[in-house]
Amino acid sequence: MTGKFFVIGVGPGDPELLTLRSIRLLKESSVLIVPKGKEDGNSTALSIIEQIVPTDDKEIIEIYFPMKKIRMGQQPNAEVDAAWQSAARIIIEKVREGHTVSFPTIGDPAIYSTGFYTCQTLLALDQEIPTSIVPGVSSIGACAATAGVPLCQGDDMMAVIPATFTNDKLTEVFNSFQTVVLMKVHRVMGRIITLLTELDLLEHAVLVERTAQNSERIFTDLKAAQQAEPHYFSTIIVRKR
Repeated sequence: MTGKFFVIGVGPGDPELLTLRSIRLLKESSVLIVPKGKEDGNSTALSIIEQIVPTDDKEIIEIYFPMKKIRMGQQPNAEVDAAWQSAARIIIEKVREGHTVSFPTIGDPAIYSTGFYTCQTLLALDQEIPTSIVPGVSSIGACAATAGVPLCQGDDMMAVIPATFTNDKLTEVFNSFQTVVLMKVHRVMGRIITLLTELDLLEHAVLVERTAQNSERIFTDLKAAQQAEPHYFSTIIVRKR
């Protein structure tokens, strides 16, 4: 077996934010396993790659990964687990055939990434598959850069959490950290705005939508952002200082 498997972070959207290593490995790959969030949709990761890496000579396998909540320590949704298992078995087959297989994932693989779940599933099936994780520019870092907001300075502490957590949990985090990054905010904007108002933090929040993409938008007024119906790829940074 001479094949290899790579989970590759391709950044938040701008192809110029791909690392040199990511570009080299994607060019060397003969098979791309690309995730998509809708059965009849397109892969955002693939759309980033195609702007900078030729793909005509590669086998591209699109796999639908349902957008379901995943709770650590609990069994994943059956449909989600089936997608992980399917992707892992395809990767194992291709690597055993001698292919270099890459799984491009938005942002960085270590942060709420389907690629990491797939990699863990694969290694549970076959620990002998040569596997590497390639970091990428995270949406968190890109949002902070485009908004001109530092994430950490001096003795700051930062937390990154889903906005879907309960208000009690969110309040505990806001009280403990100087910077809080809220992911998955688009469906709970009203609740988040109310909570931030109660905590006197609304004026300390900025929302970045589709960071590093052509349609990027920045909102320092979260109520205006709510009226604009923010996209799934939206992040709120709350910084007290």
